[in-house]
Amino acid sequence: MKIKLVLLSCVVWLMASCAPSTQLTKSWTDPSVTPETVKPFKKVLVIARIKDETSNRIAEDKIVSQLKSGQAVPSYSFLSPSDTVSTSVNAKLHEAGFDGLIVMQLTEVNKSLDYQPSMGYRGFYGYGYGSPGTLSEDQTFNVQTSIYSLNPDKMLWSGTTSTFNPSKLEKALDDIISSVKMELTKKGFIKE
Repeated sequence: MKIKLVLLSCVVWLMASCAPSTQLTKSWTDPSVTPETVKPFKKVLVIARIKDETSNRIAEDKIVSQLKSGQAVPSYSFLSPSDTVSTSVNAKLHEAGFDGLIVMQLTEVNKSLDYQPSMGYRGFYGYGYGSPGTLSEDQTFNVQTSIYSLNPDKMLWSGTTSTFNPSKLEKALDDIISSVKMELTKKGFIKE
């Protein structure tokens, strides 16, 4: 009986460890947008607000490297810290010939505690072996990615990804970009 319990625990642990750590949890598409009406952007500004300036630049560079058609520009090379008024930024974007905008931002970090009780064996007369239970903190990072058209000015698509216990920023960003790209491909907005 105890062997079955240990075996079952191992199978559950193995299944949990193989599950993807990043998943698209929700998405929205402008109802007027269909694969037939989507035109590729010619020039896109990429803005990322993840954690700090270094993380933002890493995220923007990763997104820019994944865009195959048109010209993609990271915001750190186009906008300055003084660009804070949206009307002047919009005018600057139109003046420079941008027709699209991709915005990625960290929206929420959820923390939870997970307790795994001890496992062990108790023999006759109170002898046995075992390990103490473990307490761990899990973190789930929710990142929203939105795609805007600048002509006309409107949101075309938005999606939220959830990443469970990311170990490295670069890997988490790759997983988020992959999830978004997979969803847009499935909807017919990206042609492979």
